[in-house]
Amino acid sequence: MALDIQINKPAPIPLKSEIAVYNQETELAETIKLLEAEKPVLITAYYSNGLVLLKALKTHLKKKFPNKSFQEQRAYRAEYHTLSNRVLAEIQDHKLIVKKAPEIGWFKKLYPELSNFLFPFPQIQGLNSSWQWYENGISIPVLRNKIHPYYGTYFPTRFDHLELFDKWLKRYEGAKKNAIDIGFGSGILSLQLVQHGFQKVFGTDINPNAIVGLTEFMGNTKLSRKIELEYTSLFGNFKKQTELIVFNPPWLPETQDSDGIDAAIYYNEELFPDFFEAAKKHLLPEGKVILLFSNLAHITNETKAHPIETELLKEGRFKLDRCYKKRVQTASEKTKRDQHWRDSEEVELWVLSHK
Repeated sequence: MALDIQINKPAPIPLKSEIAVYNQETELAETIKLLEAEKPVLITAYYSNGLVLLKALKTHLKKKFPNKSFQEQRAYRAEYHTLSNRVLAEIQDHKLIVKKAPEIGWFKKLYPELSNFLFPFPQIQGLNSSWQWYENGISIPVLRNKIHPYYGTYFPTRFDHLELFDKWLKRYEGAKKNAIDIGFGSGILSLQLVQHGFQKVFGTDINPNAIVGLTEFMGNTKLSRKIELEYTSLFGNFKKQTELIVFNPPWLPETQDSDGIDAAIYYNEELFPDFFEAAKKHLLPEGKVILLFSNLAHITNETKAHPIETELLKEGRFKLDRCYKKRVQTASEKTKRDQHWRDSEEVELWVLSHK
Protein backbone atom coordinates (compact mmCIF):
# COMPACT_ATOMS: atom_id res chain seq x y z
CA MET A 1 0.00 0.00 0.00
CA ALA A 2 1.09 3.59 -0.55
CA LEU A 3 2.27 5.25 2.65
CA ASP A 4 1.36 8.85 1.93
CA ILE A 5 0.38 9.51 5.53
CA GLN A 6 1.83 11.68 8.27
CA ILE A 7 2.98 9.72 11.29
CA ASN A 8 2.41 10.86 14.86
CA LYS A 9 5.54 12.02 16.63
CA PRO A 10 6.40 14.45 19.44
CA ALA A 11 6.89 18.02 18.27
CA PRO A 12 10.51 19.18 18.60
CA ILE A 13 11.03 22.45 20.47
CA PRO A 14 13.10 25.28 18.93
CA LEU A 15 16.22 26.30 20.82
CA LYS A 16 15.58 29.00 23.43
CA SER A 17 17.97 31.85 24.19
CA GLU A 18 16.93 32.10 27.83
CA ILE A 19 16.12 28.99 29.81
CA ALA A 20 16.83 27.78 33.33
CA VAL A 21 19.33 24.93 33.54
CA TYR A 22 19.62 21.95 35.85
CA ASN A 23 22.77 20.03 36.74
CA GLN A 24 24.09 18.18 39.77
CA GLU A 25 24.77 21.48 41.58
CA THR A 26 21.25 22.89 41.13
CA GLU A 27 18.72 22.95 43.98
CA LEU A 28 16.01 20.36 43.28
CA ALA A 29 13.22 22.09 45.21
CA GLU A 30 13.76 25.38 43.39
CA THR A 31 13.80 23.61 40.04
CA ILE A 32 10.48 21.90 40.78
CA LYS A 33 9.00 25.30 41.69
CA LEU A 34 10.04 26.55 38.26
CA LEU A 35 8.27 23.63 36.61
CA GLU A 36 5.11 24.33 38.61
CA ALA A 37 5.35 27.96 37.50
CA GLU A 38 5.20 26.71 33.89
CA LYS A 39 8.89 27.44 33.24
CA PRO A 40 10.97 25.02 31.14
CA VAL A 41 14.21 23.63 32.55
CA LEU A 42 17.17 22.41 30.47
CA ILE A 43 19.15 19.35 31.56
CA THR A 44 22.90 19.90 31.20
CA ALA A 45 26.14 17.99 31.80
CA TYR A 46 24.98 14.38 32.28
CA TYR A 47 21.96 12.39 31.10
CA SER A 48 21.57 11.09 34.65
CA ASN A 49 20.73 14.61 35.84
CA GLY A 50 17.44 14.32 34.01
CA LEU A 51 16.72 11.04 35.77
CA VAL A 52 17.50 12.59 39.16
CA LEU A 53 15.16 15.53 38.54
CA LEU A 54 12.29 13.33 37.38
CA LYS A 55 12.72 11.06 40.39
CA ALA A 56 12.53 14.08 42.70
CA LEU A 57 9.43 15.30 40.86
CA LYS A 58 7.72 11.95 41.42
CA THR A 59 8.53 12.07 45.13
CA HIS A 60 7.13 15.60 45.31
CA LEU A 61 3.88 14.65 43.56
CA LYS A 62 3.33 11.52 45.65
CA LYS A 63 2.87 13.78 48.66
CA LYS A 64 0.10 15.55 46.78
CA PHE A 65 -1.52 12.41 45.33
CA PRO A 66 -1.56 9.43 47.75
CA ASN A 67 -1.84 7.11 44.74
CA LYS A 68 -4.12 4.67 46.54
CA SER A 69 -7.13 4.55 44.24
CA PHE A 70 -7.32 4.10 40.48
CA GLN A 71 -8.59 7.69 40.16
CA GLU A 72 -5.69 9.07 42.23
CA GLN A 73 -3.25 7.13 40.07
CA ARG A 74 -4.72 8.76 36.98
CA ALA A 75 -4.55 12.26 38.53
CA TYR A 76 -0.95 11.66 39.57
CA ARG A 77 0.02 10.53 36.07
CA ALA A 78 -1.68 13.54 34.47
CA GLU A 79 0.13 16.02 36.73
CA TYR A 80 3.45 14.25 36.29
CA HIS A 81 2.94 14.27 32.53
CA THR A 82 2.38 18.03 32.52
CA LEU A 83 5.31 18.99 34.74
CA SER A 84 7.85 16.47 33.51
CA ASN A 85 7.40 17.54 29.91
CA ARG A 86 8.79 20.94 30.87
CA VAL A 87 12.12 19.22 31.53
CA LEU A 88 14.11 19.50 28.29
CA ALA A 89 17.34 18.25 26.74
CA GLU A 90 19.17 19.39 23.61
CA ILE A 91 19.56 17.31 20.45
CA GLN A 92 22.39 18.07 18.03
CA ASP A 93 23.03 16.11 14.83
CA HIS A 94 20.40 13.58 15.95
CA LYS A 95 22.19 12.89 19.23
CA LEU A 96 21.73 14.05 22.81
CA ILE A 97 24.54 16.44 23.72
CA VAL A 98 24.58 15.56 27.43
CA LYS A 99 27.23 13.06 28.47
CA LYS A 100 26.57 9.33 28.91
CA ALA A 101 23.31 9.53 26.96
CA PRO A 102 21.87 6.55 25.06
CA GLU A 103 21.99 6.33 21.27
CA ILE A 104 18.43 6.75 19.99
CA GLY A 105 17.91 6.00 16.31
CA TRP A 106 14.44 7.58 16.22
CA PHE A 107 15.94 11.09 16.16
CA LYS A 108 17.38 10.48 12.70
CA LYS A 109 14.50 8.32 11.50
CA LEU A 110 11.70 10.65 12.63
CA TYR A 111 13.43 14.04 12.25
CA PRO A 112 15.83 13.69 9.30
CA GLU A 113 15.42 17.35 8.32
CA LEU A 114 16.33 18.75 11.76
CA SER A 115 19.79 18.98 13.27
CA ASN A 116 19.49 21.06 16.44
CA PHE A 117 16.45 21.27 18.73
CA LEU A 118 15.11 20.67 22.25
CA PHE A 119 13.04 17.71 23.38
CA PRO A 120 11.07 16.90 26.56
CA PHE A 121 13.04 14.50 28.73
CA PRO A 122 10.15 12.03 29.32
CA GLN A 123 9.67 11.87 25.55
CA ILE A 124 13.37 11.08 25.24
CA GLN A 125 12.93 8.24 27.72
CA GLY A 126 9.99 6.98 25.70
CA LEU A 127 11.94 7.20 22.45
CA ASN A 128 14.84 5.33 24.05
CA SER A 129 12.64 2.47 25.25
CA SER A 130 10.79 2.41 21.94
CA TRP A 131 14.05 2.21 20.00
CA GLN A 132 15.22 -0.76 22.05
CA TRP A 133 11.93 -2.58 21.43
CA TYR A 134 12.06 -1.72 17.74
CA GLU A 135 15.69 -2.76 17.30
CA ASN A 136 15.73 -5.87 19.47
CA GLY A 137 12.15 -7.03 19.01
CA ILE A 138 9.67 -8.32 21.58
CA SER A 139 8.72 -11.95 22.09
CA ILE A 140 4.97 -12.59 22.20
CA PRO A 141 4.01 -16.02 23.60
CA VAL A 142 1.37 -16.70 20.92
CA LEU A 143 3.60 -15.80 17.94
CA ARG A 144 6.47 -17.73 16.39
CA ASN A 145 8.58 -14.65 15.70
CA LYS A 146 9.30 -11.42 17.54
CA ILE A 147 7.44 -8.23 16.70
CA HIS A 148 9.29 -4.94 16.18
CA PRO A 149 6.78 -2.26 17.22
CA TYR A 150 7.13 1.10 15.52
CA TYR A 151 7.28 4.27 17.58
CA GLY A 152 3.88 5.35 18.88
CA THR A 153 2.25 1.98 18.26
CA TYR A 154 0.45 0.14 21.02
CA PHE A 155 1.65 -3.32 21.96
CA PRO A 156 0.56 -5.41 24.96
CA THR A 157 2.73 -6.01 27.99
CA ARG A 158 0.41 -8.72 29.30
CA PHE A 159 -0.78 -11.59 27.17
CA ASP A 160 -3.77 -13.22 28.89
CA HIS A 161 -6.25 -11.99 26.26
CA LEU A 162 -3.96 -13.08 23.42
CA GLU A 163 -3.67 -16.56 24.91
CA LEU A 164 -7.46 -16.70 25.22
CA PHE A 165 -7.80 -15.76 21.54
CA ASP A 166 -5.16 -18.29 20.52
CA LYS A 167 -7.04 -21.10 22.28
CA TRP A 168 -10.25 -20.06 20.55
CA LEU A 169 -8.54 -20.03 17.14
CA LYS A 170 -7.29 -23.57 17.71
CA ARG A 171 -10.89 -24.71 18.23
CA TYR A 172 -12.36 -22.63 15.41
CA GLU A 173 -13.80 -24.83 12.64
CA GLY A 174 -15.36 -22.19 10.39
CA ALA A 175 -14.22 -20.89 7.01
CA LYS A 176 -10.85 -19.17 6.84
CA LYS A 177 -11.08 -17.27 3.56
CA ASN A 178 -10.79 -13.83 5.12
CA ALA A 179 -11.10 -11.90 8.38
CA ILE A 180 -11.18 -8.27 9.47
CA ASP A 181 -9.03 -7.01 12.36
CA ILE A 182 -10.34 -3.67 13.65
CA GLY A 183 -7.67 -1.49 15.26
CA PHE A 184 -4.78 -3.88 14.64
CA GLY A 185 -2.12 -1.85 16.52
CA SER A 186 1.16 -3.74 16.35
CA GLY A 187 -0.54 -6.46 14.30
CA ILE A 188 -0.55 -9.31 16.81
CA LEU A 189 -4.14 -10.46 16.21
CA SER A 190 -3.65 -10.26 12.44
CA LEU A 191 -0.49 -12.33 12.73
CA GLN A 192 -2.33 -14.85 14.89
CA LEU A 193 -5.05 -15.14 12.26
CA VAL A 194 -2.51 -15.80 9.50
CA GLN A 195 -0.65 -18.22 11.75
CA HIS A 196 -3.89 -20.18 12.18
CA GLY A 197 -4.54 -20.47 8.48
CA PHE A 198 -6.61 -17.46 7.40
CA GLN A 199 -5.92 -16.74 3.75
CA LYS A 200 -6.46 -12.99 3.92
CA VAL A 201 -6.71 -10.48 6.77
CA PHE A 202 -7.91 -6.90 6.31
CA GLY A 203 -6.67 -4.63 9.09
CA THR A 204 -7.70 -1.07 9.90
CA ASP A 205 -6.35 1.46 12.37
CA ILE A 206 -6.71 5.18 13.04
CA ASN A 207 -3.07 5.40 14.12
CA PRO A 208 -0.83 6.16 11.12
CA ASN A 209 2.19 4.81 13.02
CA ALA A 210 0.53 1.40 13.16
CA ILE A 211 0.12 1.42 9.38
CA VAL A 212 3.72 2.47 8.76
CA GLY A 213 5.11 0.09 11.37
CA LEU A 214 3.35 -3.09 10.29
CA THR A 215 3.92 -2.31 6.60
CA GLU A 216 7.64 -1.90 7.28
CA PHE A 217 7.69 -5.07 9.41
CA MET A 218 6.08 -7.17 6.66
CA GLY A 219 8.20 -5.72 3.85
CA ASN A 220 7.91 -7.83 0.69
CA THR A 221 7.38 -11.10 2.53
CA LYS A 222 4.39 -13.41 2.12
CA LEU A 223 2.78 -11.60 5.03
CA SER A 224 2.41 -8.47 2.90
CA ARG A 225 0.21 -10.46 0.53
CA LYS A 226 -1.86 -12.00 3.31
CA ILE A 227 -2.43 -8.86 5.40
CA GLU A 228 -3.91 -5.75 3.77
CA LEU A 229 -3.96 -2.52 5.78
CA GLU A 230 -6.02 0.65 5.63
CA TYR A 231 -5.60 3.89 7.55
CA THR A 232 -9.18 4.41 8.67
CA SER A 233 -11.62 3.88 11.51
CA LEU A 234 -13.65 0.70 11.91
CA PHE A 235 -14.30 -0.96 8.51
CA GLY A 236 -13.16 1.85 6.21
CA ASN A 237 -13.59 1.07 2.52
CA PHE A 238 -13.93 -2.67 3.03
CA LYS A 239 -17.27 -3.54 1.43
CA LYS A 240 -17.33 -7.35 1.33
CA GLN A 241 -18.87 -9.51 3.99
CA THR A 242 -16.52 -11.74 5.95
CA GLU A 243 -16.70 -14.85 8.09
CA LEU A 244 -14.79 -13.38 11.04
CA ILE A 245 -14.54 -9.90 12.57
CA VAL A 246 -12.01 -9.43 15.36
CA PHE A 247 -11.93 -6.37 17.63
CA ASN A 248 -9.74 -5.70 20.66
CA PRO A 249 -11.20 -2.32 21.70
CA PRO A 250 -10.07 0.00 24.49
CA TRP A 251 -11.16 -1.28 27.89
CA LEU A 252 -12.01 1.91 29.78
CA PRO A 253 -14.61 4.62 29.08
CA GLU A 254 -13.39 8.07 28.18
CA THR A 255 -13.65 10.70 30.92
CA GLN A 256 -13.35 14.48 30.93
CA ASP A 257 -9.69 14.34 31.91
CA SER A 258 -8.74 11.63 29.43
CA ASP A 259 -5.90 12.65 27.15
CA GLY A 260 -3.17 11.19 25.01
CA ILE A 261 -1.35 9.56 27.91
CA ASP A 262 -3.60 6.50 27.86
CA ALA A 263 -5.36 6.98 24.53
CA ALA A 264 -5.01 3.32 23.61
CA ILE A 265 -7.22 2.15 26.49
CA TYR A 266 -10.08 4.70 26.50
CA TYR A 267 -13.21 4.49 24.34
CA ASN A 268 -15.81 7.17 23.64
CA GLU A 269 -19.54 6.57 23.83
CA GLU A 270 -19.96 6.25 20.05
CA LEU A 271 -17.33 3.56 19.48
CA PHE A 272 -19.29 0.42 20.37
CA PRO A 273 -22.65 1.42 18.82
CA ASP A 274 -20.85 2.42 15.60
CA PHE A 275 -18.87 -0.81 15.59
CA PHE A 276 -21.86 -3.09 16.09
CA GLU A 277 -23.92 -1.25 13.48
CA ALA A 278 -21.17 -1.65 10.89
CA ALA A 279 -20.31 -5.21 11.95
CA LYS A 280 -23.91 -6.27 11.31
CA LYS A 281 -23.52 -5.25 7.67
CA HIS A 282 -20.07 -6.78 7.18
CA LEU A 283 -20.63 -10.20 8.75
CA LEU A 284 -21.63 -13.18 6.63
CA PRO A 285 -24.80 -15.05 7.73
CA GLU A 286 -22.82 -17.80 9.47
CA GLY A 287 -19.96 -15.53 10.54
CA LYS A 288 -18.64 -14.71 14.00
CA VAL A 289 -17.70 -11.49 15.79
CA ILE A 290 -14.89 -11.82 18.33
CA LEU A 291 -14.35 -9.11 20.94
CA LEU A 292 -11.49 -9.14 23.42
CA PHE A 293 -12.45 -7.17 26.50
CA SER A 294 -11.97 -6.93 30.27
CA ASN A 295 -13.86 -6.22 33.48
CA LEU A 296 -11.29 -3.50 34.27
CA ALA A 297 -13.78 -0.61 34.11
CA HIS A 298 -16.13 -2.39 36.51
CA ILE A 299 -13.59 -3.35 39.17
CA THR A 300 -12.00 0.12 39.16
CA ASN A 301 -15.44 1.76 39.50
CA GLU A 302 -15.08 3.64 36.22
CA THR A 303 -18.51 2.46 35.11
CA LYS A 304 -21.03 -0.28 35.84
CA ALA A 305 -22.12 -0.44 32.21
CA HIS A 306 -20.63 -3.09 29.94
CA PRO A 307 -20.78 -2.02 26.26
CA ILE A 308 -21.03 -5.57 24.91
CA GLU A 309 -23.75 -6.58 27.37
CA THR A 310 -25.60 -3.35 26.52
CA GLU A 311 -25.53 -4.24 22.83
CA LEU A 312 -26.86 -7.75 23.44
CA LEU A 313 -29.64 -6.61 25.76
CA LYS A 314 -30.90 -3.55 23.90
CA GLU A 315 -30.10 -3.61 20.21
CA GLY A 316 -31.11 -7.08 19.01
CA ARG A 317 -28.47 -7.29 16.29
CA PHE A 318 -26.39 -10.14 17.69
CA LYS A 319 -26.72 -13.10 19.99
CA LEU A 320 -24.13 -14.46 22.38
CA ASP A 321 -22.63 -17.81 21.42
CA ARG A 322 -20.25 -17.89 24.34
CA CYS A 323 -18.11 -15.71 26.60
CA TYR A 324 -14.77 -17.11 27.71
CA LYS A 325 -13.01 -15.57 30.71
CA LYS A 326 -9.49 -15.82 32.07
CA ARG A 327 -8.12 -14.49 35.34
CA VAL A 328 -5.34 -11.98 34.77
CA GLN A 329 -1.96 -12.83 36.21
CA THR A 330 -1.00 -10.94 39.35
CA ALA A 331 0.83 -7.67 38.76
CA SER A 332 4.59 -7.75 39.10
CA GLU A 333 5.93 -7.16 42.61
CA LYS A 334 8.18 -4.52 41.05
CA THR A 335 5.26 -2.25 40.16
CA LYS A 336 4.93 0.81 42.37
CA ARG A 337 1.23 1.35 41.75
CA ASP A 338 -1.33 0.09 44.22
CA GLN A 339 -3.06 -2.52 42.07
CA HIS A 340 -5.11 -4.47 44.61
CA TRP A 341 -7.96 -4.56 42.08
CA ARG A 342 -5.81 -6.75 39.82
CA ASP A 343 -6.78 -9.70 42.02
CA SER A 344 -10.26 -9.68 40.50
CA GLU A 345 -9.40 -8.64 36.94
CA GLU A 346 -10.47 -10.93 34.13
CA VAL A 347 -10.04 -10.75 30.38
CA GLU A 348 -13.00 -11.76 28.25
CA LEU A 349 -13.46 -13.23 24.79
CA TRP A 350 -16.98 -12.71 23.45
CA VAL A 351 -18.21 -14.79 20.51
CA LEU A 352 -21.24 -13.24 18.79
CA SER A 353 -23.27 -14.22 15.76
CA HIS A 354 -26.28 -12.85 13.88
CA LYS A 355 -29.54 -12.94 15.80
